[in-house]
Amino acid sequence: QVQLVESGGGLVQAGGSLRLSCAASGRTISSYVMGWFRQAPGKEREFVAGISRSGGSTYGTDSGKGRFTISRDNAKNTVYLQMNSLKPEDTAVYYCAATMGGFTYRNIGYDYWGQGTQVTVSS
Repeated sequence: QVQLVESGGGLVQAGGSLRLSCAASGRTISSYVMGWFRQAPGKEREFVAGISRSGGSTYGTDSGKGRFTISRDNAKNTVYLQMNSLKPEDTAVYYCAATMGGFTYRNIGYDYWGQGTQVTVSS
């Protein structure tokens, strides 16, 4: 199985940027579709972005369009989430996830999860 560790979270002012990283170990991530999710206090975990095994296809949401970019470096066994023009409503714990199956927006479709990294955007 694969172990996932997120990093790169922190406190940033509105309009700022952060780059999250998800480092994998145990297995090569080229076998997995990867996703980023987030969970704000009192809210359900929601999909943020996804990427195919090769990186040739990416998936996002309307709220992240033009602001969030997912990418992967299979040689480094790492997935990234570049977040620009951050808003206070982006404040959440961000999770990296992996699935052996096909791409899905549903968190139940992912088999492995990291511990999360906190992103706080101040207004």
